[in-house]
Amino acid sequence: MKRFSIRPAILFLLCVAAMQTVAQDTKITDKIISIAASDNRTMQHLDVLTNRIGGRIVGSDAYTNATYWAASQFRKWGLEVEIQEVGEVPVGFNRGPWFGRMLDDDGMTLHFATPSYTAGTKGVQRGHVVLEPKTFRQFEQMKGKLKGAWVLITGLNTGWPIDYSLSGDSLRSAIIERNIPIIQYNDSVQMVNRRNPEATPIPLKQLEDAPALFYREMVEAGILGIIQSTATPIRALYDRKNLLTMDFETNLPTVPDIKLDEHQYAIIEQKVKERRYFQLEFDIRNHFKPGPVKYHNVLGIIRGSKYPDEYVISGGHLDSFDSASGAVDCGTGTAPTLEAARLIMAAGGKPQRTIIFSLWAAEEFGLWGSKYWVEHNKDKWPKISNYFNRDGGPTVSNGLTVPPAMYDAFKEATAKLNDINPDFPFTLKVREGEAPAKPTTAGGSDHAYFAMNGIPVVSFETGDPKGYDFQYQEIWHTERDNYNMSIPEYMEHTSVVSAIVVYNLANQKKILSREGLYKDADK
Repeated sequence: MKRFSIRPAILFLLCVAAMQTVAQDTKITDKIISIAASDNRTMQHLDVLTNRIGGRIVGSDAYTNATYWAASQFRKWGLEVEIQEVGEVPVGFNRGPWFGRMLDDDGMTLHFATPSYTAGTKGVQRGHVVLEPKTFRQFEQMKGKLKGAWVLITGLNTGWPIDYSLSGDSLRSAIIERNIPIIQYNDSVQMVNRRNPEATPIPLKQLEDAPALFYREMVEAGILGIIQSTATPIRALYDRKNLLTMDFETNLPTVPDIKLDEHQYAIIEQKVKERRYFQLEFDIRNHFKPGPVKYHNVLGIIRGSKYPDEYVISGGHLDSFDSASGAVDCGTGTAPTLEAARLIMAAGGKPQRTIIFSLWAAEEFGLWGSKYWVEHNKDKWPKISNYFNRDGGPTVSNGLTVPPAMYDAFKEATAKLNDINPDFPFTLKVREGEAPAKPTTAGGSDHAYFAMNGIPVVSFETGDPKGYDFQYQEIWHTERDNYNMSIPEYMEHTSVVSAIVVYNLANQKKILSREGLYKDADK
């Protein structure tokens, strides 16, 4: 009888414990909502990140400043902090002010940008303008005029600078060689056409082209810099082809690589074709610093009270391009991540599982920070309930679509979301159809290496329900990626949604089921 009398007592205690856990979760959720209603600091975080610190290219002082500022915030709120060294770049890069103008009777201020890790000017530099040569004959004809000139090159900017590496030189040299027989053919055809002016002209063959075809020769001739046409808003990335081989003493770029508004480019190009004399003046303060310069992930950790070796992870990337201030890409991931952590701590949350708030390094350079963490934490893979990634703009988190096996867990975790703001109803749906194959190649954001290793990466769906006409491509990697392009009410609501869901998942009886996550996922 004694054996049987213990069972009801145990069941009773388990039920009491479960009810206490649910009650505590509800209390914390309500408190998160209450705190956020009167003291939501998401936009304060974004203000500091973008307007005080600014664009955060890896290797810059701004990125280092953002690293230690974010760590200090986590620490101030009571989280454990890990500043995780990911790697280093051989030199650093800091962007200063830039301006340019056309000096002529109808002169104008120039609208342009330069990619990161490219050369600036040597103070204010002024010079005439020429079109780039496309053959040896043209180069020989104008090589004296190239000295002190700004050179208009062909092609349309995609954000990347001209590759001045040995590999780039080799590709251009191959094109020049392939053009030689075409030039010889065209010379002979032109001769025939001139001798037979009454006959139908024989068409010429098109030369193969590439921007800055005689790059090395033009630099040696003393050009001031190259200018390429670009659509607006201007996209400016970084020198990915040469960065890792740069050396502060012996191997840095030497001439500016300017991406100029296509409308102004067309005006200047026409003036050059008309052989009109005018000058362009530029002052571009692109500065390098001796390296190596280390870069780091920043992790804010709330250690689990019952299952410290099981994890819910939420994050975005800390780095950005620096022709603007990185407010959308990825301030809209970083600021809500910080605020979600603050709200949980301010509400007194003590999750049963460990929550990691991750701010990744070098996403823009190839997901280097998140890849490093995944590869160096293989023991954690089976114990990660989910990784939530935010990297898509300032739209509002308003839904989830989950595999059937996860539905009940997410239904419980999202139960209070429709109590926050009626303007932003939250929808939870079951994924229909066949499970997708586990990805085998990296995607475009920091969820990629988690997903490739079978770790759940269910992410919030987002929307623009109030019709602010947000267009991600207008901002993505461009000069317009600034604080004013964010949408405060969406950002603030997203922080609350993230805090509640992450906290509730960390308090469930077990981590999310992986059944049906991928075709080849572990059951």
